[in-house]
Formats: sequence, structure tokens, C-alpha cells
Amino acid sequence: MIGVFDSGFGGLAVLREFLRVLPHYDYLYLGDNARIPYGTRSDAVVLKFTQQAVAYLFAQGCVLIILACHTASSKALRTIQQKYLPLHYPENRVLGVVIPTVEEALARSVSKRIGVIATEGTVASNSFKIELRKLDPTVQVFQQACPLLVPIIECGEQDGEVADLMLAKYLTPLLAHQIDTLILGCTHYSILKPKIQHYVNSGVEIICSGEVTAMKLADYLQRHPEIETRLSRNGRRRYLTTDLTPRFRELAGLFMREEIEAEVVQL
Repeated sequence: MIGVFDSGFGGLAVLREFLRVLPHYDYLYLGDNARIPYGTRSDAVVLKFTQQAVAYLFAQGCVLIILACHTASSKALRTIQQKYLPLHYPENRVLGVVIPTVEEALARSVSKRIGVIATEGTVASNSFKIELRKLDPTVQVFQQACPLLVPIIECGEQDGEVADLMLAKYLTPLLAHQIDTLILGCTHYSILKPKIQHYVNSGVEIICSGEVTAMKLADYLQRHPEIETRLSRNGRRRYLTTDLTPRFRELAGLFMREEIEAEVVQL
């Protein structure tokens, strides 16, 4: 199976794009809702939690895992790829959402003035800035931490006035830098994409990691038959969570745009 891991619900938006582009593969989704959010946690804790999730998904039969969580991709992916996989699962692969998003942002930006909105942890890690400048040292990157957007979405207020006020607060400083591209650096933010697009005007390209990563995953599987041929193709989806609250089904439905049934697991 292809495993998709997130700290909570946001990765479902990424999975939804995978199902649109690559519907015939089997997917196993895991959301660590019992320990959300990851964005305010230390690097060491994020690495520990992410490694536990990766080990669990491999034990369930996944051979390829996508870290749909930007915080996990920023703080844990490199260590897992370089240290954990060679020792424990050398034939398997773990990929993230940051690199595909960065590549697409650079491809679309004309002025090379790129904005990033993300959680506090992702902004503090400078992962987007670092990866963007690796590919193009001349790019100018302007980041904005948005600590209230995830709680607003998870409280069901994404269509309300509070969301509008917070988007104005967070986006105004970025637009003052005359950016022409905006990276949505948290999977939750895809829910707010229509509002964001309306606020920033048509001249700003919005890069949503789910859409981009789905395209990049299709390309990756084409280029890596040693992984692709090991994947099952029955169109099955299974959803796991570490905490099944009454709010889970509502939020899961919001991100997937359909009702899902989830199983509770312990990592």
C-alpha cells in the first residue's frame, strides 16, 4: 500500500488529490489526532512521533509513505531517510510534501518573490526558505506564521468572519512584499484556498501541496519501477486515527469531501 501520514486531518486533502490522480492504488491513511498539533512541538518530539507512525505503517504493509504533514516533512523527513530507513527498511521509501511544493513554486514564480504561510514550527524550521534557496540562491522568501488558522478550521469556523480577519492579518504583510507566488505551507490551509485566492488577487499563484504532490507522486512512480511494481492496485482505502472524537467524522468529511469510516489505533 501507499501510506499517507499526517498529524491530524489535513493530510486527507492530500490523499484526496492522490485518489484523483492515482485512484487505482491501495492507500492507508494515518492521522495522529491524539497528539495534534505538531506545529508547536520540538524537533525531537516531532521526529519521535513521525518515526513511530512510519514504523506502524510499514508494519501494516506499506512500502511507500508520504508525510503529508508539513511539520513532519520539515523536521523529521531527512533524518528518517538518512538514518532510520537504511537500518530498518532499506527497500522502502518515505517522501514528503515540502520539496515538490518548493519545485512547483519556483517553476511558477516570475519575480522570484515567494511568500509562505505555515505553522509556527514550519516557519521556525526555515525548511521552505532553505529548500527554495538550494534550488535558486537568488529567490526572495517571505514567511508568515499563522498559529490561529488550524484552530479556526478545526472549530468549523473556516467560512466565518474570524477566518476573514485572520487571513487579512496574516496575508497583508506578505502582499506588501509584492510576492507573485504564495505557498500554503500547511495541509489544513487548502480548505481556505478560495478565500485566500479572493484576498490575494489573480496575479498571485497559490501553491497547494496536495495538488502538487499528487502530480509529483505520479512522476516518481514512473521513474521508480522498483517501488511501483510492489504496490497493490485494488482501489482500496483504509483510514486510521489515534483518537476518534465526535468531531472526527465532520472534519474528515470536510477534507475528503465525503464521509469516511476510521479505525482507532495506538502507535
